[in-house]
Amino acid sequence: MNKQVLVLNSGSSSIKFRLFIAQENELQRQLKGQIEGLGGKARFKAQVGNKAISEGLPTQSDHEAALQFLLQWLQGYLNDQMPLLVGHRVVHGGKDFTQPVLLTTNILKRLQKLNPLAPLHQPHNLAAIEVLHKLYPQLPQVACFDTAFHAGHRKEIEQFAVPRELTEEGIRRYGFHGLSYEFIAKRLAIVDPTLANAKVLVAHLGNGASLCALENGKSVDSSMGFSALDGLVMGTRSGSIDAGVLLYLLQEKGLSAAQLSELLYKQSGLLGVSGLSNDMRELLASSEANAEEAITLYVHRIARECGALCSVLQGLDGIIFTGGIGENAVPIRERVCDKLVWLGVVLDKVSNSQVQGREAKISTDKSAVAVYVVPTNEELMIAQHTVEVINQEQKNA
Repeated sequence: MNKQVLVLNSGSSSIKFRLFIAQENELQRQLKGQIEGLGGKARFKAQVGNKAISEGLPTQSDHEAALQFLLQWLQGYLNDQMPLLVGHRVVHGGKDFTQPVLLTTNILKRLQKLNPLAPLHQPHNLAAIEVLHKLYPQLPQVACFDTAFHAGHRKEIEQFAVPRELTEEGIRRYGFHGLSYEFIAKRLAIVDPTLANAKVLVAHLGNGASLCALENGKSVDSSMGFSALDGLVMGTRSGSIDAGVLLYLLQEKGLSAAQLSELLYKQSGLLGVSGLSNDMRELLASSEANAEEAITLYVHRIARECGALCSVLQGLDGIIFTGGIGENAVPIRERVCDKLVWLGVVLDKVSNSQVQGREAKISTDKSAVAVYVVPTNEELMIAQHTVEVINQEQKNA
């Protein structure tokens, strides 16, 4: 039976959504949009074909009001003859949730216990699930985890050098952006089947940024670890930082835990270094010295992490750029590749300059490492998982 799949990515002040129709083995996107400004001047925006829709919501609308509005608005587009399924992006699955799962009250309670592991993401992801369960208790909901694709890393890759009891409590490296990396791994089988079974670095570069080492289409290691703060410099996040700095800020500067969290998650990264913006487009267009300093640091950390992950892979056959910056920022791709010439990377600068937001190879035939731009599609990955989970549940019923 054909199905309708609503994909939700719920944040602290916004809810992004996509609607797909699942027909046999194919998913077709019908519309996309978001509700932004929750808690303030909330606004509903949607794109249906070439038609853009924008509508204000009552002031101070929360997640419940926003989702109720969305489901009521969708009634005009939903086919009553086709069941509706909902798939959610959930940042953290912890040790236990390594596959997409049909949500129940018990599973939701278990996921809520993981809130401390992703305090700025997990509670808001789960808020949408709770609200829909309250408003539409019979609506099937599936959770898809950003950590799941990285499950199964070797122990020395997952482990921190802390007392064993802390490791057993769940303090370990998880990795994130897994839905994006899973999509890229699957897409590579079509774009370059040889590369899909080789050693590849995927650079998911957006406001959040990370690298993933793939071998034979499986995650081997990632630049992100216990939290989404780890690894690369990001839009407003610090990336990797000496733990001694955190102790200094707590003990000598007197920062509270809440202030430290605000500093590391929202005031650092490109924004903190540049003092101007977390938007790479603005920084690339700026003539300010601090903007260039932020870009230089950003590129340096990517190149350094590439070297570390190459040592884990014991070689490199390909590099994939994805995410908002990876897909669109021509100068960033060029500067990263220029730092990786020692790996045999030879960028086709003309091809690179012509690629924005589309799939293309941007290395020359002489390059020992194939370099591609491949747009990611986490929402499609969630929709696919949602249909698969529901179909399996129906078979088992």
